[in-house]
Amino acid sequence: MNAIISASELASALAGDNPPVLLDVRWQLSVAKAAGEPPFDGRAAYAAGHLPGAVFVDLDRELAGSPGAGGRHPLPDLAEFGAAMRRAGVSPARPVVVYDGGQGWAAARAWWLLRWTGHPDVSVLDGGLTAWEGPLATDVPAPAEGDFEPVPAAAGLLDADGAAALARSGVLFDARAGERYRGDVEPIDRIGGHIPGAVSAPTHDNVGPDGRFLPAEELGARFKALGAADGTQVGVYCGSGVSGAHEVLALAVAGIPAALYVGSWSEWSSDPSRSVAVGPDPQ
Repeated sequence: MNAIISASELASALAGDNPPVLLDVRWQLSVAKAAGEPPFDGRAAYAAGHLPGAVFVDLDRELAGSPGAGGRHPLPDLAEFGAAMRRAGVSPARPVVVYDGGQGWAAARAWWLLRWTGHPDVSVLDGGLTAWEGPLATDVPAPAEGDFEPVPAAAGLLDADGAAALARSGVLFDARAGERYRGDVEPIDRIGGHIPGAVSAPTHDNVGPDGRFLPAEELGARFKALGAADGTQVGVYCGSGVSGAHEVLALAVAGIPAALYVGSWSEWSSDPSRSVAVGPDPQ
């Protein structure tokens, strides 16, 4: 099972005997703008055109719980998540391909959740919808109910204490932009900076100009240069557990298993008792 799939590979799979379930998870981070622009509407983008047979999945409502002490995108209620996946036609016996508008963050969040809760065959469309050269559809499909039952894994998930410990015992990657890691700016959360000991590894460096992932060998060399040596435990966090999932996906492409701190900086920074480091130095 490959973590990512190309558009041509997807086209072949859709024509095969066991075509994948398609999930459209278009989403963008909503940041208040002085111009008062409306937030991105993923469902409207889906209605305007999507891969034939794809079902829309709402990241904020189906792939995350309500914002609060656990961060801006905490884990969803697993019973509700399972119900949403079954409505979309997800079953363990069929592969699942997830895509978004091209950034890959939202698709990676769905990929991570499905993998962490036990689906055996999930991949992300490399490059997202922009990589697809086939026709689009505007109808809303009504797939047969799936039978996927989420069972979370014992590994692969970090809480705040686990992230803090891993920053000392292994390597904890901060997937946000470098200026947020350093604390130069913080447009969303209470305070800027990073978890002490975390290493800056911006998500945007995992992809090329076309939005597709770099080759596995290049990704592996990048992460090893940042401290992910063979045998080292690896974890990732970001702002709220979305772009961090994309980094976990990039690590998977490179053959490096990693855990995700879902609460990420939005949870960590909301707790005044947590230490905060600023500047380019991890400590």
